[in-house]
Amino acid sequence: MLSNAVWMKSEIRLKRAVKRPRSAQGILPFLAPIRRRAMFSDSYLYITPALLIFTFIIIGASVRILREYERAVVFTLGRFQRVKGPGLVLLIPFFQEMVRVDLRIQVIEIPTQDVISRDNVSMKVDAVLYFNVVNPERAIIQVQHYLPATNMLAQTTLRAVLGQHELDEMLSERKKLSADVQSIIDSQTETWGIKVSNVEIRTVELTENMIRAIAKQAEAERDRRAKIIHAEAEFQASQTLVNAAKILSSIPAAMQLRYLQTLTEIGAEQNSTVVFPMPIDIIKPFLELIDKPGKAAATNGATLVPLASDTPGRVMEKHT
Repeated sequence: MLSNAVWMKSEIRLKRAVKRPRSAQGILPFLAPIRRRAMFSDSYLYITPALLIFTFIIIGASVRILREYERAVVFTLGRFQRVKGPGLVLLIPFFQEMVRVDLRIQVIEIPTQDVISRDNVSMKVDAVLYFNVVNPERAIIQVQHYLPATNMLAQTTLRAVLGQHELDEMLSERKKLSADVQSIIDSQTETWGIKVSNVEIRTVELTENMIRAIAKQAEAERDRRAKIIHAEAEFQASQTLVNAAKILSSIPAAMQLRYLQTLTEIGAEQNSTVVFPMPIDIIKPFLELIDKPGKAAATNGATLVPLASDTPGRVMEKHT
């Protein structure tokens, strides 16, 4: 704007000088440097913004700032140079480029997979995969896109591992199966610079018919265990009774003490009627005393004929 004003003033002076020819010859040499200065100032006003814009473009293309969990894989003319970061990273514009890599643990939700177990049971299984990049160079150079590649590998490995086990193992040994899947995926992704830290099998969905069959199987299993426990209890009780009988038979006085203890317990309950079994062992000495006269008569030629009575040990003599 300033140069235009100066040029307008110079033109006004020139017109005045034309009207006065004598003074025009002295003004024209004075106007030449003013006009050149005005043309330079106009071109400078157009060049300066373009130069500033170009400078900002160069700075934006050469300066990168990386966070603590990020790394930059730098390529120079398409060839790998090195891994830089974190912090300020300077690049040569138009010659170098970089790829950002996140080193934090990433979570992939494995979609529901249709799995057939070794005992031909169909089910739906889904899982969660945890991994992180430990080598940015391999993660960018060895595989095209490491995130979808890891996801697809996890899906196929999950189906393959679970298909080698039966349904009972899937339901009872879920942690073991998760560890097997994790080790297989980690061994294959090691060449990609990826570390698989954990795999968790989340849900195992069965059909309604299979759920009812499993419920019946569980009920039958509980009944079987109940019967086995009852039989074992009977066996242990009978074995204990046999041992107690052996001890009591070895010491006759122990049996009498046991009967006396039983009488004491019955009497403490204040019952009006007491039914007490009388074992043969208690009356055996009395029976022996009764049998002694019969044996003596038999030696004198008498024949002993048993009476038709309920009393044991009583005999009738019959003389011949």
